[in-house]
Amino acid sequence: MSEARVTIGEAARLTGVSAKMIRWYEETGLLAPAARLDSGYRTYGEADLHTLRFVRRARDLGFSVESIADLLALWRDRGRPSAGVKAIALEQIALLRQRIAELEGMARTLEHLAETCCGDARPDCPILDDLAADEPLPPAPRRRRGLGVKRA
Repeated sequence: MSEARVTIGEAARLTGVSAKMIRWYEETGLLAPAARLDSGYRTYGEADLHTLRFVRRARDLGFSVESIADLLALWRDRGRPSAGVKAIALEQIALLRQRIAELEGMARTLEHLAETCCGDARPDCPILDDLAADEPLPPAPRRRRGLGVKRA
């Protein structure tokens, strides 16, 4: 008895990965080339769907395509030591923490710029001035909680 196979549209619905991304994952090698019907339509089996769910979850966690390829190779190697998987995860954590710090710096800078903008009918706007500047302001420093001096 042959394995049940689904079309790309059904695979997209079942996995939460768009048909466009499924085709791209095939092109990049994250997903094996799909079987084709005589009509040329792609079809996917349960193993393909499982791989697509794996890739989607890894993407949801922010892994790069290269890291996902490494994780897929480790996942498929049932005899692998878990140390390689952990190393990839720890590297991803460091990248996420760095990105979080960058985003917090951006938010602080925008908060500072918004605080200095009067937001009235005048055309002067430090937000636009900063965006147009050759040398924009560096990210605002972190505010320390509980160390501020109360003003009367």
